[in-house]
Amino acid sequence: MRNDLNLDYFRQRLEERLQEITDDQKSIAPVELDQARVGRLSRMDAMQHQAVAQAAAHLGAMEQRRIRTALDRMASGDYGHCVTCDEDIAEGRLRVDPSALTCIVCARATERQ
Repeated sequence: MRNDLNLDYFRQRLEERLQEITDDQKSIAPVELDQARVGRLSRMDAMQHQAVAQAAAHLGAMEQRRIRTALDRMASGDYGHCVTCDEDIAEGRLRVDPSALTCIVCARATERQ
């Protein structure tokens, strides 16, 4: 358990972001493709909008999983420790991304691979 972090601050930020994602996903209406009523270009535009909406939903779901993992790590006392090397994650990194699971050194090493 890290005593140098204000866990209430990070928990609040994570929960607020989780709520934002949930609200965003509720506001996205599915795109309907009416093949009989719409011209070719309109169908292509609708299909593109549908693909963008699906990609956004996928990214939102991935972020939700990261946030829930971070909240679980808080509950277990592992929050703020890198899952790769078990070193402390810098507070500045957590302030930028409270759901970060790795320290900057391990994140950079993963990017190079």
